[in-house]
Amino acid sequence: MYVSYKWLQDYVDLSGITADELAEKITRSGIEVEGVEKLTEGISGVVIGHVLEREQHPNADKLNKCLVDIGAEEPVQIICGAPNVDKGQKVAVATVGAVLPGNFKIKKAKLRGEASNGMICSLQELGFEGKLVAKEYAEGIYVFPESVEVGKNALEELHRDDEVLELGLTPNRSDALSMLGVAYEVAAILGREVNLPEGKASEAAEKAEDYISVVAEAAEDNPLYIAKVIKNVKVKPSPIWMQARLTAAGIRPHNNVVDITNYILIEYGQPLHAFDYDKLGSKEIVVRRAKDSEEIVTLDDAKRTLSSDHLVITNGTEPVALAGVMGGANSEVQGDTTTVLLESAYFKGSTVRKASKDHGLRSEASARFEKGVDPNRVRAAAERAAVLLEQYAEGEVLAGSAEANTLKIEPAVVEVSIEKINQVLGLQLMSEEVVDIFTRLQFEAVVEQGQITVTVPTRRGDITIGEDLIEEVARLYGYDNLLSTLPVGSTTQGGLTKYQQSRRIVRNTLESAGLYQAITYSLTSEAKASQFALEVREPLPLAMPMSEERSVLRLSLVPQLLEVLKYNSARQNDSLAVYEIGSVFLSNGKDQLPEEKEHVAGAVTGLWVNHPWQGEKKPVDFYVLKGIVEALVDKLGINDRIEFRQSERDGLHPGRTAEVLIDGKACGYIGQVHPTVEKELDLKATYVFELSLESLLAETAPLVYEAIPRFPSITRDIALVADQEVSSGHLQSIIKEAGGTLLKEVSVFDLYEGERMEAGKKSIAFSLKYFDPEKTLTDEEVVKAHTKVLEALEEKAGAVLRG
Repeated sequence: MYVSYKWLQDYVDLSGITADELAEKITRSGIEVEGVEKLTEGISGVVIGHVLEREQHPNADKLNKCLVDIGAEEPVQIICGAPNVDKGQKVAVATVGAVLPGNFKIKKAKLRGEASNGMICSLQELGFEGKLVAKEYAEGIYVFPESVEVGKNALEELHRDDEVLELGLTPNRSDALSMLGVAYEVAAILGREVNLPEGKASEAAEKAEDYISVVAEAAEDNPLYIAKVIKNVKVKPSPIWMQARLTAAGIRPHNNVVDITNYILIEYGQPLHAFDYDKLGSKEIVVRRAKDSEEIVTLDDAKRTLSSDHLVITNGTEPVALAGVMGGANSEVQGDTTTVLLESAYFKGSTVRKASKDHGLRSEASARFEKGVDPNRVRAAAERAAVLLEQYAEGEVLAGSAEANTLKIEPAVVEVSIEKINQVLGLQLMSEEVVDIFTRLQFEAVVEQGQITVTVPTRRGDITIGEDLIEEVARLYGYDNLLSTLPVGSTTQGGLTKYQQSRRIVRNTLESAGLYQAITYSLTSEAKASQFALEVREPLPLAMPMSEERSVLRLSLVPQLLEVLKYNSARQNDSLAVYEIGSVFLSNGKDQLPEEKEHVAGAVTGLWVNHPWQGEKKPVDFYVLKGIVEALVDKLGINDRIEFRQSERDGLHPGRTAEVLIDGKACGYIGQVHPTVEKELDLKATYVFELSLESLLAETAPLVYEAIPRFPSITRDIALVADQEVSSGHLQSIIKEAGGTLLKEVSVFDLYEGERMEAGKKSIAFSLKYFDPEKTLTDEEVVKAHTKVLEALEEKAGAVLRG
């Protein structure tokens, strides 16, 4: 809601308080003011000028040479390109030295050889939004009425010497969707009176009922419909002050009749609609539900097909408006309109919302009906509009109105005790103080034996229970004035569980390794649900899925991570490493809740190392990912329990995939995505892993630090000849087991399967490091331990030293 500071002064005395100060007070009382805009900020030197002469520029077809009186000693010559500039007009002129929005400074210039001493301005050039400029001035300069005085400040004549407060309203505060609603709020905050608009139209002898009758067939959707008739209307531009107020509120001016209905919309919060009476085609208004497939052409010239869910205003035969949303083109007020039928009605919010949503029409009117209008302002708004139509459209208001009225509404009566107010707010307020707050809000309040009974005006439909009254007391008393107290009672110390701590270690380790965290959907398609799953079960379908792509719960994290890589690769971000910690969902059969397990998964593609200066590029491979997993289990202290074993898995490369085991039990896998899958996703070589986080974190060991060895170590390299089917991991585990406490490190550094090896054999080279943290090892101790290793290799794996 945009609130004009100058307009607000019509209803509340704001003397002694600036717009910024008012914004602060409103925000502190519970309605956030998101900003205050000074409409003339950064603009100076703009005056009203009178175009004395206009002729074609001698050297340009689309420029005009104008002689303009700006109230100075002599007229000035200005070159103007506006198509609608002409002799005799009163226009806005930015004089030499003026500043326009965007810090645009006006200087003397020559345009195609002719001097130009200033600039004749359009409204857009003076800071108006293009969408808020009246259509006749959208493509050219603005022309003032003849009555304005030359040399005066043009911005003041345009009523731009104003500030606009932007209110960020919550849905319950629909009362503040009007200037009067804001006035009540401001008056309560400042402790001042509200001055309501006064005046009554001079009614003609003829009666409105003689011209129109109203029938509300859908009384539940439209319990009150008021129609007034105004004759001999002259359609013309509305006064500048009204156009300025509408523009400040974010509404584009049209003509005096339409502008008055919009003015009342903002002033009272009550939407109105003006029909051209002569175009109605009948003398009756019938409000009913639309017929299925019935059509209407709305004011935006769009043909819309209706259904029985929509409420329409008809002339007894065909629709002339979509109730509460938009009028029909067949009864639009235009320049030749002389008789206006004015509608003011109360429509059911949910019905208006349905029509607005179905047709994609979100209007100022529909927004207010949806959130709720004050039923007691429906008649007052119609009468106020009639006054303005008489005043600014020279209309003749017919006596009375035609109505359909089944509305029965009473103010809400809500009770709350003074004791409860003080208990909730932590205050010691007296009943007089509470009554004073409600009086400032113009709520009728009566206190009896500590119980306060409040009659809530219908404009505040958000107040229905005692707690709502407590909130009103709190915000008007001042949230800043509520006392601060510390909690009383015993407290418990918070902290992370062991599982949470370990999960945080997993996250930190992966991010330290260069992987970015991704958060993907738990829902996937039936085709992808079982891909890459650690444990395959029947996918769990949703009862009402949004789409086939999000119809079942996932069994694996990897498919979604591959989608992340695909999305980024398509946008030229083709070197990426991501991980996710999330849940997979395993079915336990029909009518049983699924089993939810937490997994950790990663996906890496592109270059792992890229140093252009050194000319070093290294694409990701299996061992990069294996190193990441090894670093992870090392941080968790379970590296001695982890084993990698070659395996095959659907969707992964058969020769570059390994199963990950903890204490001999499978807990996950790592491997390269199968080339066919990579091709489908348009990815380069991509490697993935997925591990059961519950298995990893079931028995983590605390982090142990070891002192840097003071004594030297001894390294022994061995080349073993073993059968080709024997894995290096198997040999490595034998070496570790046989090496005892002196063997600290074992690593593979060479593999040979060339022609010099006998058939079915291979040569694997290991590097073994021995040391004792307490002393320097002797050759005898190392030889003894090394001999046990060689004997164990031959005995358990048939592996012997290569001769």
